Amino acid sequence: MGTTQEPGAGPRPLGVGMVGYAFMGAAHSQGWRTVGRVFDLPLRPVLAAVCGRDGQAVRAAADRLGWAAAETDWRALIARDDVDVVDICTPGDSHAEIAVAALEAGKHVLCEKPLANTVDEAEAMVVAAERARARGQLAMTGFNYRRVPATALARRMVEEGRLGALRHVRVSYLQDWLVDPDFPLTWRLKKEYAGSGALGDLGAHAVDLAQFLAGEPLVGVSALTETFVRERPILEGASAGLAAGGGGTGRGPVTVDDAALFTARFASGALGSFEATRFASGRKNALRIELNGEKGSLAFDLERLNELSFHDHTEPGVSAGFRRILVTEPGHPYLEAWWPPGHGLGYEHTFVHQARDLVHAIAAGRQPEPSFAEGLRVQRVLAAVEESALKNSVYTPIPV
Repeated sequence: MGTTQEPGAGPRPLGVGMVGYAFMGAAHSQGWRTVGRVFDLPLRPVLAAVCGRDGQAVRAAADRLGWAAAETDWRALIARDDVDVVDICTPGDSHAEIAVAALEAGKHVLCEKPLANTVDEAEAMVVAAERARARGQLAMTGFNYRRVPATALARRMVEEGRLGALRHVRVSYLQDWLVDPDFPLTWRLKKEYAGSGALGDLGAHAVDLAQFLAGEPLVGVSALTETFVRERPILEGASAGLAAGGGGTGRGPVTVDDAALFTARFASGALGSFEATRFASGRKNALRIELNGEKGSLAFDLERLNELSFHDHTEPGVSAGFRRILVTEPGHPYLEAWWPPGHGLGYEHTFVHQARDLVHAIAAGRQPEPSFAEGLRVQRVLAAVEESALKNSVYTPIPV
């Protein structure tokens, strides 16, 4: 295994194998390539192999993204002696099978969100992670928006009591890449691959970020979902990220939601409102969250990701109000290793920070955050939203 090396030879190598090489695979590759060049690490990530079904395409991706080797069978990737960490960047229908197999093979696992397509799959992954933890293998869910310095700072401020008792959390995650009714039927629009639509794709981020910042779980929801375009052109050609080639001659059914809207209650009694849609024309990647407490409020907007808005309600009213915190100081989370103050970071840096945190956790034998158990918690919220929407928005408790 790559984590064994003679003392005094510098940081031991940590071999990484990645399954999937499209949008998320490229983002994760950026993180693994960059992290050791920016942060001082106790282990040295090595991009050992990337896996995909199309041999020619995966070999091209390996060359482009910096991987030493290419595989066409994820089982072969897991079996490699030079792979210590399996990074799963595939559609949700394969997460459980790959993750469980990797953990049973003695590998650490990083799995993209949402953790799985169903609660049952996520529960099986948690069981496998708990068994592996006893043997020294660690598992982490990839919610990268926790790693924006501004959201990490917001969590710190909530922990310090700057907001006091929490009253409201409101979250919206808006995109517009499905507005065109002739956008083709990619895997993200098929339930058997994606599990759900905007709910799992965007809502999972919204739910995790809300629970992370609030420091407490959601306990119940009341929801609506809708599919606005119910048939789309069958895809002919490649699909990458949020873009795709042209459609074919026929049309096929869209089997996931286009939008989800729900209210929620937190364990403390605080109220939440959530909106996730891929039909908000003009909005490209607009994730916004605001928390209101008895002592103050915090707000974050992903399209202004180097900023945090804070209102201190303990100040005199004549001078109080929201103020901008420019989150670029070396004392802010993750920023000790980056640029001088005022030089902002971007989306790709969240994956560098994710890799940093996982490497440190592996080296220390410490459970990385978010764990598979936290991924399961999000999965249970998503399932409750779907159940509530099917029952005409009836309030639906979330199992603990």
